[in-house]
Amino acid sequence: MPNVKNQETVKSLTEKFKTMRGLILTEYRGLTVEEISDLRSKLRPFDSEYTVVKNTLSEIAFKEIGIEINENFSGPTALVIESGDIISPAKVVMEFAKAHTKLKVKAGFLEGKFVSAATIEQLSVLPSKEVLIAKMLGGMKATVTGFVNVLSVNIRGLVTVLDAAAKKQAA
Repeated sequence: MPNVKNQETVKSLTEKFKTMRGLILTEYRGLTVEEISDLRSKLRPFDSEYTVVKNTLSEIAFKEIGIEINENFSGPTALVIESGDIISPAKVVMEFAKAHTKLKVKAGFLEGKFVSAATIEQLSVLPSKEVLIAKMLGGMKATVTGFVNVLSVNIRGLVTVLDAAAKKQAA
């Protein structure tokens, strides 16, 4: 049974796990405090937090919400808890990992299941949600614009024929 401080940590983690949209597990061994603080500040605008928690406390918190953890919770593990957009924090973590080789992405947790580090890397190359929505709306607008242009060709042709007939009768 965890002590009082650890019980508070487990309770806090359980609440975060219930509301999270995603989770990235990283190995942070070798990073300096300044580097970790830098990563935290880069994640903050995306409604995500980078936190170092004992694996046993994470396991207890996951069990409380009915999820069994996997082998990725071994060794020093830090969590990126995503509450908002899940793509942008993945981009930040992968870019940070490229710049700081000591940070390793171990795995992730998305839509109720654990995923590999390769999945997190694939997720990081996707455009942001806003860009995807803009592309979808652009495609929809192009379809409607094309349809309007097709309809207007018939009307333009009719106007041209009527104009020619009016000029013929006037002459």
